[in-house]
Amino acid sequence: MHRNLVKSALLAGAALAVLAACGTGSKVGADRDGSDSATRAAAPAPAKKARKPAVDGLPGMPPVLDPKDVYAADRPGKLSPVVKDFPSRVYVPNTESDTVSVIDPKTYEVVETIRVGRQPQHVVPSWDMKTLWVNNDRGHTLTPIDPRTGKAGKPVDVHDPYNLYFTPNGRYAVVMASLDRELVFRDPHTMKRIKTEPVTCYGVNHADFSLDGRYFIVSCEFSGELLKVDTEKMKVVGQQKLPFKGAMPQDVKVSPDGKRFYVADMKADGMWIVDGDTFGEPRFLYTGKGCHGLYVSRDSREMYVSNRGEGTVSVFDFTKNALTKKWRLPDGGSPDMGGVSADGKVLWLSGRYDAEVYAIDTRTGHQLARIKVGNGPHGLAVYPQPGRYSLGHTGIFR
Repeated sequence: MHRNLVKSALLAGAALAVLAACGTGSKVGADRDGSDSATRAAAPAPAKKARKPAVDGLPGMPPVLDPKDVYAADRPGKLSPVVKDFPSRVYVPNTESDTVSVIDPKTYEVVETIRVGRQPQHVVPSWDMKTLWVNNDRGHTLTPIDPRTGKAGKPVDVHDPYNLYFTPNGRYAVVMASLDRELVFRDPHTMKRIKTEPVTCYGVNHADFSLDGRYFIVSCEFSGELLKVDTEKMKVVGQQKLPFKGAMPQDVKVSPDGKRFYVADMKADGMWIVDGDTFGEPRFLYTGKGCHGLYVSRDSREMYVSNRGEGTVSVFDFTKNALTKKWRLPDGGSPDMGGVSADGKVLWLSGRYDAEVYAIDTRTGHQLARIKVGNGPHGLAVYPQPGRYSLGHTGIFR
């Protein structure tokens, strides 16, 4: 009896040893794959990967809202909280009178005239949209205007500020020093010079940025050339001569999908269309004599093209890639630079050689008003306009 009990105990011990050996490394309650179901349930879920932005934009740039429409933030009445309480006004720099005429767009009347520096060329909204900068080109100053009050502040010394832009991340102001033959990158608030990029072309004047903000295309008026500039490096990376003798490129605008740049040419009487990425040879589209300013509609479907030499405005359809209409100003005129009203219903243009401003209905092309201002009105700014931030000129908003 005793011997049988001992034998049974030895057999039981051997069986346990075998089971232990077969389950080496496993735990009570383990699943078929060897994992512990209780431990697995308590384990944290794997972290979700951060969603990659649709467009790999310039570092620090606000994200692109719609990769198919760079102007998606510019819809009718979509005013930023920064500007929504600003009074609606049209600011007109008069190059030969050294003044800025301020128009109330509701009454079509000049409500104030502001004395500024010598030869004001453009009124430019700052990147943060809190200031309007008047470019006093021959006075070598920028006059700040507070758009909330309409009052001018103390001028800031800046040499040869023909035109003014801002990088899409708001890091730099870019002064188009036309006669100095320089692109000058400055602090966007103090306007202190940070870097100067000399150029070999003549008359740098207008520009626009790529969809991702990583480069911009610049027109050189007096030598008929285009530049491609790396935004982050602040360096010219491409240059080409336009294939037209005597070309005088002016305003520049990127297409809504960011694939093409349109460049107005007042001597070729039309627009050059160039692929910004490849920066290859441009195509040409005739619009009218003295093609000058380019302004995109609030629905991003059309672009208004001012033909200064014949008193007309051509309407270009982005989808059809064609001109669809031409509006003629009654009694002629010299439509130049301007902008579109916040609601998208009115196109405002300066009459460069006629000391007047035109208000044009964007639905019909009819002239709504013709307003007398100072001599040589040029780069007028309609303000405020929809958008999250300003790239400069008379108001390029994204």
